[in-house]
Amino acid sequence: MKNILFPTDFSENAWNALRYAQQLFKETKCNFYVLHVSEFTAYPVIPVSLENQGEAQAEEFTIPSKEQLHDWMTRIGPTNTNAEHKFYSVHEFGFFLEAIKKNLTNRNIDLIIMGTKGVSGLRQRIIGSNAGDVITKVKCNTLIIPRGAKYANPQEVAFPTDYNLFYSHNILEALTEMLGFCQGSIRVMNVSKTDKELTKAQKKNQEYLLDYFKDTLPKNHSFHTITNRNVNAAIQNFSESRDVDMIFMVAKNLNFLQHVLFDSLVEKISFNITVPFFVIHE
Repeated sequence: MKNILFPTDFSENAWNALRYAQQLFKETKCNFYVLHVSEFTAYPVIPVSLENQGEAQAEEFTIPSKEQLHDWMTRIGPTNTNAEHKFYSVHEFGFFLEAIKKNLTNRNIDLIIMGTKGVSGLRQRIIGSNAGDVITKVKCNTLIIPRGAKYANPQEVAFPTDYNLFYSHNILEALTEMLGFCQGSIRVMNVSKTDKELTKAQKKNQEYLLDYFKDTLPKNHSFHTITNRNVNAAIQNFSESRDVDMIFMVAKNLNFLQHVLFDSLVEKISFNITVPFFVIHE
């Protein structure tokens, strides 16, 4: 049984992400915890001089959100034709990240799935602020479904790496498990800005990955080296040329992750709009 936490803001983008998740895990027993967080910043300041009155006002402010969550659960009903998928509504009042972390522990969550608009304010970044915070500040594997992503059984999965990170058993296990759901092939791609040879440490990490995939996916893996001064352009070109359906990344390699997901303007990279990201935590 897989326990999945699904934060929602009731948008059509979130609905699309939920439908994607239902199809991706159609062969898996799942508990989906559909979470909406009514954040403090979304409501007027509540007086603290009268504690009971403050609690009553907080409850009053959350009623519309609870009604929306109820409507969402009603909408999910007819789409759930899988008897092994169970859906539970969860409403929290507070701060988004705190609510996420609380539910991870209380509900023994294995995976977070969330949609993202792919744009964050004036900065026009690839990943929105909530999704970005979850990826970098919450230690749980997270599948990000961008706006416009249409489900197709992922056949081609890209795994960009600079080989600077040693991939632990937990990372490789999560990676292999997701590949099992996808039933696809993984394309390990080393992106380099120069033609410099790999260091001894990088070569060791590369060899370890090569041995691992030879044992676990002997016919469904390949390794690629791409030299490009722009890492994002290299990933984009590779993804488009291979018709990549999903991209794997490791949160521990934060510098590489941030460079790809947060440091590039949306208009300079296009694959992010439709390709889901699976971010793995150790």
